[in-house]
Amino acid sequence: QVQLVESGGGLVQAGGSLRLSCVASGLTFSDYPMGWFRQAPGKEREFVATITRTSSYTEYGDSVKGRFAISRVNYKNTLYLQMNDLKPEDTAVYYCAAHNRRHGLTSRRLAAYAAWGQGTQVTVSS
Repeated sequence: QVQLVESGGGLVQAGGSLRLSCVASGLTFSDYPMGWFRQAPGKEREFVATITRTSSYTEYGDSVKGRFAISRVNYKNTLYLQMNDLKPEDTAVYYCAAHNRRHGLTSRRLAAYAAWGQGTQVTVSS
């Protein structure tokens, strides 16, 4: 049974930073591309970032490009999202997700991800 557990969310002022973590279990973590998504109240879940199995390639949503960085440490089964220069519009619940195919390609699509964490709240005050 795959489990993804996010942590690191909280309340921060605009311009501040947070680092989210996601610890995975129940899967061979290094076999799967991973992603971060977020969902603000009243909005659809949206793509934030994705990373290949070996960290050779990363991709970001337009609204976070240049401010957020996704990374992973495979021997720790852990995915990270470093968020800098946070803005009030970054306020959302952040979810990590595991791709639905071993050795699959990274994707921005929600449907490409089979396992999701419970989410961690990030609130940015102005």
